[in-house]
Amino acid sequence: MIIDAHQHFWRYDPARLDWIATGMEELMHDWLPVDFAAARAETGIDRTIAVQATGDEAETAFLMEQAAAEDWIAGVVGWVDLTAPNVDERIACWQQTGPLVGLRHQIEGDPARLNDPAFDTGVAAVQRRGLVYEVLVNHRQLIDAVAFCARHDAHALVIDHLAKPAITGDEAAFSSWRESMAALAAMPHVAVKISGLATEAQPAPGDAPDIDGIHRHLDAALELFGADRLIFGSDWPVSRLAIDYGDWFALIDAWAGAQGTDCRAKLFGANAASIYSLDL
Repeated sequence: MIIDAHQHFWRYDPARLDWIATGMEELMHDWLPVDFAAARAETGIDRTIAVQATGDEAETAFLMEQAAAEDWIAGVVGWVDLTAPNVDERIACWQQTGPLVGLRHQIEGDPARLNDPAFDTGVAAVQRRGLVYEVLVNHRQLIDAVAFCARHDAHALVIDHLAKPAITGDEAAFSSWRESMAALAAMPHVAVKISGLATEAQPAPGDAPDIDGIHRHLDAALELFGADRLIFGSDWPVSRLAIDYGDWFALIDAWAGAQGTDCRAKLFGANAASIYSLDL
């Protein structure tokens, strides 16, 4: 079974999706399950996990509706206000509503959350409920992210997009990223998503991604985390800013295939099914 563990749906609203900026016109309309049909057919994707794209509970409700309508959406990573005093009750309510498998907050744009005791309390509630917490940070926030992940070891954490490395060919940037990722890899409860790298590997918006740079970061991730803690995702439709879905799938498929059939099977489905406890 092939699982894309990271893609998005939305009804476009510029006020809610305010991170979609000038130069991202490709994203400035609705992206719904029907729009994903061709990509699924081309690549043989069996299941997906739909991930929140903005921070409100209406987003969680919307994704639950999509999952109820499409049986191939195996799970939802939603959003709940983790600083709310009734956070545990809110999470429990959403778990009863549909296939909630995790929660996420745009920490990349709100890095103070990495050192916020109230947010820590909420993440602890997520873990008590047996849900994955997805850590959305970029490479500049990794020092604080390492400490955050060390504090929250009661259940699985997943680092989105390999922590958005600066795939520029700069040796200092690569070494710094690798050092922090090694610290994360030393924590057995932390896994990483092989997703979103094509946009990080563009020298400038609209440029072709640096494929050699992507391969270098994939090799480092496999060396550090091993085959059991790598999860395939696309970051569709955001990934369309840099690469077609079929080309991204083919790139990762070729790389994983070169590591052996066991690595490929784990990356493309087994790890996601296990880490997110998907009901397949």
